[in-house]
Amino acid sequence: MNRRHLLKTMGGASIAIAFATACRTDGTTSEVPLDPTSTPTISLQTAPSSPPLTVSATVGTESAFTKAPAGTNPFDNYTYENTATGTRVRIYLDGGTRYIDANGLPDHSTGTFPSAGNPNAITEQSYALQVPGSPAVATPRTNVLGHWGIAINGIPFAPGVAGFWDNDFASGWQEEALTLSGSGRLGIDDNQAHVQPTGAYHYHGAPDALVLGQSGDHSPLVGFAADGFPVYIHTGYADSTNGSSAIAALDPSYRLRSGTRPDGPGGTFDGSFVADYEYVPGLGDLDEHNGRLGVTPEYPNGTYYYVLTNAFPFIPRSFRGTRDSSFGMSLTQEDVAAGLGEPPQNGGRPPGDDSVPRRDGTRPPDGRTRPPRPR
Repeated sequence: MNRRHLLKTMGGASIAIAFATACRTDGTTSEVPLDPTSTPTISLQTAPSSPPLTVSATVGTESAFTKAPAGTNPFDNYTYENTATGTRVRIYLDGGTRYIDANGLPDHSTGTFPSAGNPNAITEQSYALQVPGSPAVATPRTNVLGHWGIAINGIPFAPGVAGFWDNDFASGWQEEALTLSGSGRLGIDDNQAHVQPTGAYHYHGAPDALVLGQSGDHSPLVGFAADGFPVYIHTGYADSTNGSSAIAALDPSYRLRSGTRPDGPGGTFDGSFVADYEYVPGLGDLDEHNGRLGVTPEYPNGTYYYVLTNAFPFIPRSFRGTRDSSFGMSLTQEDVAAGLGEPPQNGGRPPGDDSVPRRDGTRPPDGRTRPPRPR
């Protein structure tokens, strides 16, 4: 994928907009046309606090990402619209809560959907989500199914699939999406994503479209987990406590188990199932939630944050904080152990159907009232 970037500095804040032309040889992707003679329209307004940041793209910009001075979070008051792809995202803080509204239309090239492995077409969604503006560490929970978080371009992170050995949730042998992707069963595209029967496009792994060719740079903030903690991708400071240290790739602390599976599907641990992997403290840079405590450009005083990686778990499978109910229903390992959740019926779910029922709408599902959007 070839990329170029336009960097403009306005009102003290720098905004990076990426342009891309993806060239693939398998003929399975539909490209967003880019007009190299056009210039995106970018406006930055100022206000006494949490200045609104509005990015309005008039061509097929590849990403929603912004660059801001260290110690500021542009997603405290952020609007993104891409007229070429129809993508719309609104993220803002109010009263200690971060609200995220999005229509779920990708702002980058995707695979061809419907396809043989995924017969579902991408359609507009209505995500009305919220997370704590200052999340707190809580009892860890492992997410088996459901939305884990959302990218700042409005596409959900949902790493788990509803496939289990012998169609048995309680077996503990959940299939691994990105291993299945090699078989073509799920129709996952080059951005590690595919489509639900509802038309919801979602990520199962770390998407290339979230990377701005940031060689030598700290990862941009690429999303928020459902517990409110920020999400980064691939890179961070070599010394997690020192914002002046070198930039390094951040590696997970998981590896394939050795030997053969003791029950269930049997056979060698080869990555076909989530349980084929084991967490080894200190093996990499990240903890069992694929995160760590440290400083980032947006959080110079430190925060807990998650990292998307190219190796398992790709997208974290657990939460260090408390998952907000606005992300819809979820199924955790604790739920499975308690006998909750029903296995897929009639031999399995439709292709691409890999989440538990989800409640979408213009308001949070528990009846909480949204404050007026800041302007």
